[in-house]
Amino acid sequence: MTRHQINDLPPEIAQICEIPGAKINYHDTGTGESILLIHGSGPGVSAWANWRGIMPALSNEFRVIAPDMAGFGYTTTDEPMIFSVYTWVQQISSFLDKLNLERVHVVGNSFGGAIALHLAREHPERVGRIVLMGAVSLPFQISGGLEKVWGYTPSINAMRELMGVFAFDKSLITEELISSRYEVSTQRGMDKIYESLFPAPRQRWVDALAQEEAELRRITHETLIVHGRDDRVIPLEISVRLLNTLPNSDLIVFGKCGHWTQIEKRVEFVNAVKSFLSHI
Repeated sequence: MTRHQINDLPPEIAQICEIPGAKINYHDTGTGESILLIHGSGPGVSAWANWRGIMPALSNEFRVIAPDMAGFGYTTTDEPMIFSVYTWVQQISSFLDKLNLERVHVVGNSFGGAIALHLAREHPERVGRIVLMGAVSLPFQISGGLEKVWGYTPSINAMRELMGVFAFDKSLITEELISSRYEVSTQRGMDKIYESLFPAPRQRWVDALAQEEAELRRITHETLIVHGRDDRVIPLEISVRLLNTLPNSDLIVFGKCGHWTQIEKRVEFVNAVKSFLSHI
């Protein structure tokens, strides 16, 4: 494994972990029990974009590890790579092996929530507690918001519109945010890679990420489900159904909040995660 800090590059780039088929860009900060943060699937997303607002607060009590998933951010992959649930779960498993981490708590956002649930079902011994945020979990008819996310075609205006889909609080949508997400979405040919991740018809990718009730009932880990009431990407009803499916789960719903619970309700989210992960 090669690990290095690149101080003269953008903050999105941190350390590198080499696994079969990929070089994982990841952030690793703090000490204590380990938390793995798995980001969502929006264009221009990276671990830094998703988690920079909460990593400092969480790293006061935990070791916080946040990788760019294959096909996103600044992680690079060998060509050609077929992206699938299997690919992403295998990436996480190999990544944890390289970091000599036998077991971690997992926080998964949207797409990342789906990967967290697959990881917990396939490798239950590697997962402690789980936090899910607007997670793809049970099957559902793809929303108009998610269709826009996965069908994004790069342009500043398209990114501006998409940021408005994610957030309830439109004051969060600054020109700096729009520009930075747009730049990441087009760097190193990422626009072509993103286009290949969830091509139309996109309902099949919801179906691939989701799991049936019988499969999810096998996941007995303590789980905190978090959802924004005004989420336009993943409907709130999915998390309500998930609460009634996972045997050891609780649900927190934030009002006046869209798909970005960790951003729009940052303080409340951090406090809830700390309390949940510390209450063993």
